[in-house]
Amino acid sequence: MFDQIAQTIPYQKITVEGFEISIKRLDLVHPHISGNKFFKLKYNLLAAQQQGYKKLLTFGGAYSNHIAATAYAAQLFGFESLGIIRGQELASKPLNPTLNTAQQFGMQLQFVTREAYRLKQSPAYLAQLQQDYPDYYVIPEGGTNPLAILGCTEIISDKDRQNFDLICCAVGTGGTIAGLIEASHSQQHVLGFSALKGDFLSTEVGQLTPKRNWQITDQYCCGGYAKTTPELLQFIQDFEQRYQIPLEQIYTGKMLLGLTDLIQQGSFPTGHRILVIHSGGLQGRLAAL
Repeated sequence: MFDQIAQTIPYQKITVEGFEISIKRLDLVHPHISGNKFFKLKYNLLAAQQQGYKKLLTFGGAYSNHIAATAYAAQLFGFESLGIIRGQELASKPLNPTLNTAQQFGMQLQFVTREAYRLKQSPAYLAQLQQDYPDYYVIPEGGTNPLAILGCTEIISDKDRQNFDLICCAVGTGGTIAGLIEASHSQQHVLGFSALKGDFLSTEVGQLTPKRNWQITDQYCCGGYAKTTPELLQFIQDFEQRYQIPLEQIYTGKMLLGLTDLIQQGSFPTGHRILVIHSGGLQGRLAAL
């Protein structure tokens, strides 16, 4: 199923300040396993099936595209699913659209304190998790692991390697950009727009790939993860009205805001061929948009 669907990804061309940009519409890959999550989950789900697991366990924040996509994919492929959600205080609040979507697709939600959530990668925590949930296949936060990176290398086609000088994407946990870097031609540059504040993602991605034809900027994170500014929301509305391409405020909106600003600053040479990866995640879109 994965390979058949992935062959149908459309491109949409737009013009920004004289630059022709091709947007690879991963948001149209699948209505629920949206965007980059489709590629991140592919080999993880195949591995879970091959190893005989019937249940999936994963992690995410309240606006995690990964949580919603995993919930649907689990249901589609016959798995039960459990999501460990950052923020115990959310247990007593109405579910936002992302968590409500995950729950509707059958995912059980377990809310934990932010302090406990930060331990999710520690050996002691993972050992306890394995003891508490021995029959669950564990997928990391954001789906980022070697199998996810392998899947994300398939986002870039041979034609993409030949036809573009710059590849742009939003960055959350770093798995998608690591796959894009691995798949890119050495003469291409991969530019990531972080949804989070801080330069730690550059360190983490540097541990996932030996290649150095890339850069991550947090200049357009608008204050941090899931935070917005009036400028960002206005940009998204104007962009959608002009190009009829839906964005959301957590990832893709920030990426295109940043790319547009860099073009206006004259950051790229004339004729630079730019490919933008639309990574989906539209279930996290604000109703106000």
